[in-house]
Amino acid sequence: MLVAAAVCPCPPLLVPQVAAGAAPELDAARAACTDALGVLAAARPDLLVVVGPAEEGGHGTYAEGTPGSFRGFGVDADVRLGAESAEEPQRALPTSLAVAAWLLERTAWSDAPIEGLGLGEPLDAERCIDIGRDIAARADRVALLVMGDASACRTLKAPGYLDERAAPFDASVARALGKADVAALKELDTELARELKASGRASWQVLAGAAEEAGLAGALLYEDAPYGVGYLVATWS
Repeated sequence: MLVAAAVCPCPPLLVPQVAAGAAPELDAARAACTDALGVLAAARPDLLVVVGPAEEGGHGTYAEGTPGSFRGFGVDADVRLGAESAEEPQRALPTSLAVAAWLLERTAWSDAPIEGLGLGEPLDAERCIDIGRDIAARADRVALLVMGDASACRTLKAPGYLDERAAPFDASVARALGKADVAALKELDTELARELKASGRASWQVLAGAAEEAGLAGALLYEDAPYGVGYLVATWS
């Protein structure tokens, strides 16, 4: 059963080495993510599952100990998802899960075993919800770390250019996450999310499936779009 969830954005710029001189611009987001992971630890889960968007070929599960890297962003920075494993990983973490691994290392996570799940597009809402239900049934006390960004179309300089639909879409997601509104997340417009380049849509709908019977309360810890991309941090507990 799901006992807690933390929702965090997944830009590589969260990692200070990647952001370099711009690192202070996301200090508030980093602090909110740290607070969110504290809620997960306080729930004393038996299992932590990390879900996030995956690049092409990155769909599927990642065992504890899987390495990740930010070398593709020009920095010599490596991470690992949880404790080192004796088994040789078949592939490296997708970027979203590498950012999650960095957040977990930063907070010295040691409260429960970890598994990763990369969500490749396209995944429709029902499939995401079913995945969430399966995750919630994995253990008596399951926690979710849910990675993903909101729209990438908030300003003229945003990766997806300015789209007037982006701010209202992000606001609706922020309300749903802040209120732990399972129904609202289930009903997100998947096509609109795709057009607005909202990478977190599938992850949020996995959360909705996992939380169906949990009766959790939500709290929105951070909401901003510093680079024209919506970043949200929330907790459910």
